[in-house]
Amino acid sequence: MSNEDLLPAVVDRNKESLAQRKARFEKDALVFTSQLYGAALRYTKNPHDAQDLVQDTYAKAFTSFHQFEPGTNLKAWLYRILTTTFINTYRKDKRRPQISAGEVEDWQIAAASSHTSDQGKSAEEEVLENIADKDIKDALAAMPEEFRIAVYLSDVEGFSYKEIAEITEVPTGTVMSRLHRGRKLLRTSLATYAKDRGYGKNTAGDKK
Repeated sequence: MSNEDLLPAVVDRNKESLAQRKARFEKDALVFTSQLYGAALRYTKNPHDAQDLVQDTYAKAFTSFHQFEPGTNLKAWLYRILTTTFINTYRKDKRRPQISAGEVEDWQIAAASSHTSDQGKSAEEEVLENIADKDIKDALAAMPEEFRIAVYLSDVEGFSYKEIAEITEVPTGTVMSRLHRGRKLLRTSLATYAKDRGYGKNTAGDKK
């Protein structure tokens, strides 16, 4: 019997058998393994830790899968577990990141900028699209953790501000602030590369 045969036409989580839940989990959740590993690698910066983080994420996700509402955003739900697990388990020597000094002011600056998650591509995203992946990876790896996670979830994974806020469990304004500051750090780090190739001249502080 295939996993498809075990899946009920309409999911009733209260009556779902363990076999049905396992089949549903394998069908719906395991397709995100590669994406979760990519995120875990950016978070931990260590392949072994990234593998462990993904395994821990899936273990916790399956345990709580009966609480997941079918039809809602499963990818965001898994990323929330991944991010929370990373913060709580893989940063044993640090406390969960709090709002940094100056974030409110930076959020006010960000709010005044032309970029929103629902409009066209920002100047930073235009730069990112034209820069070698290794350069972006290195620049992201060098960024402070809270900014790295926000930029990765937004500009690499494509999550909205609201989704990132739910994943990282911080206010939307904080997400926008971290994105603003993170993109600014990324832009500065890649300024020389962008200038040499004619990308993002107006966003890297260059003046003719």
